[in-house]
Amino acid sequence: MGDTDTGTPARVAVTPEAAELIRRLRAQHGPVMFHQSGGCCDGSAPMCYPQGEFRTGVSDVHLGDLAVDDETGTPDPVPMWMSGAQFEYWKHTHLTIDVVPGRGSGFSLEAPEGVRFLIRSRLLTDEEWAALGGS
Repeated sequence: MGDTDTGTPARVAVTPEAAELIRRLRAQHGPVMFHQSGGCCDGSAPMCYPQGEFRTGVSDVHLGDLAVDDETGTPDPVPMWMSGAQFEYWKHTHLTIDVVPGRGSGFSLEAPEGVRFLIRSRLLTDEEWAALGGS
């Protein structure tokens, strides 16, 4: 949904509703980050953590930064990560973080809010895939 400042298509985006929730969570917890869960306890939910609480490893892939402004309208991007193994399955996909009513994961910051983050996905276009270095 738009290009990054480098002209490269973005792999991730955020809905206005999810951005508003992220601003509220940052007010409570400080800077946050996302890691796209690979299954098990949390299904395939995007997990929101205080930055530094979830340790990314050398095999994790930084998908990009969610464009979320702070309360004054100043850009304050939120990093989004995914495990390398899972990225192999999702590399052809553009992901959008959204929020819906319902119980979130006990591990993700939005759990007490009565809502949960979820991923909306679409395949990258041929042009986006080529611009991202796909073959």
